[in-house]
Amino acid sequence: MKIRTLVGSLAVGMLAAATAGAQTVGVTDTSIKIGNTNPYSGPASVYSVIGKSISKYFEVLNDADGVNGRQIEFISLDDGYSPPRTVEQVRRLVERDKVALLFQTLGTPTNSAVHRYVNAKKVPHLFVATGASKWGQPKKYPWTMGYQPTYDVEGEIYANYVLDTIKDPKIAILFQNDDYGKDYRDGFLRGLGDKKDDLVVKMLPYEVTDPTIDAQLLELAASGANVFFNITIPKFAAQAIKKSCEIGWKPLHLLNNVSSSVGATLKPAGLECSKGLITAQYMKDPTDPQWANDAGYKEWTAFMDKHMPSGDKGDINYAYGYNVAKLMHGMLRGCKDLSRPGIMKCASSLTDVELPMLLPGIKVNTSATDFYPIQAEQLSKFDGEKWVLFGEVIDAGSK
Repeated sequence: MKIRTLVGSLAVGMLAAATAGAQTVGVTDTSIKIGNTNPYSGPASVYSVIGKSISKYFEVLNDADGVNGRQIEFISLDDGYSPPRTVEQVRRLVERDKVALLFQTLGTPTNSAVHRYVNAKKVPHLFVATGASKWGQPKKYPWTMGYQPTYDVEGEIYANYVLDTIKDPKIAILFQNDDYGKDYRDGFLRGLGDKKDDLVVKMLPYEVTDPTIDAQLLELAASGANVFFNITIPKFAAQAIKKSCEIGWKPLHLLNNVSSSVGATLKPAGLECSKGLITAQYMKDPTDPQWANDAGYKEWTAFMDKHMPSGDKGDINYAYGYNVAKLMHGMLRGCKDLSRPGIMKCASSLTDVELPMLLPGIKVNTSATDFYPIQAEQLSKFDGEKWVLFGEVIDAGSK
């Protein structure tokens, strides 16, 4: 699948770009070309709504005269959450389509496959849709920048919660066998400290190509664990929640943020079975009525009602796409130098940027030495209908 957004004026925009002449790679007097890969198919296709939301945002933006008069040509290609396919699609975006930058390419294993390539090509690789800690290394990889809180820090938050609340924890861990899963796992184990070998009674991996994780779940339940850290993408997270419910295993169930969507994960698993889950949040839960009169929530729901009326407002991935598209819009709008080095400089100079669907008090900040835009989260518990925040906002600070 390919989404190519220049609204209805694609042909006109391309003609204008041809006559204006390129001022820098992917940028003309009339357009900015942005590349993206997203799993519109495959095991992570639940995240496809992120790409669709970004595409719709830019479509609406173009109808309103774009960014400082330039139309956004957003070229979003399907990689099926398959690293070899990501390599193929990113090479196409860089070498054939000649995009100015890559934006919100989704997935840890997929981005890992092109990490060195895009840095060797010196292409801005911005606000990647993954929380692996590797995306914040400006000295080693100066062209790649993260977006969401890092998985390892989130893992530490869960570990600290377990140590603070469970008297005699016996922990089982299920993790995706790649950098995404290992980042969460390693952060959690680091948070447990010297006690980790005694506290973790069973730890099992799964492959993203596995049809189910039922066998792993049964083995983890048989371990006698009273704490379960579920490090899975939505398809497998829903399976784990549902299977735990079916067999009557009721540990303290920690669910990584990337699978916390009520619409994409918890509804398929069963809302009753999901009751009591713990996760860490940095965005407003769209299903929580406390945000009904919140200005940011109203802004997002108005966008959804007008431009994506068939979208599920209970799926936080729609809000995620809107937020990050708005961040890119604001960054480009204030960026006077749209060369590739100029774009990187602008992306690394963000100060206290507020986004409509971020939790109150959580803002976007970057610098030349800090490529982790969002570094704060708050724990929440699912009550059968919505996520209920508790405790304080935990800010990891500069890594």
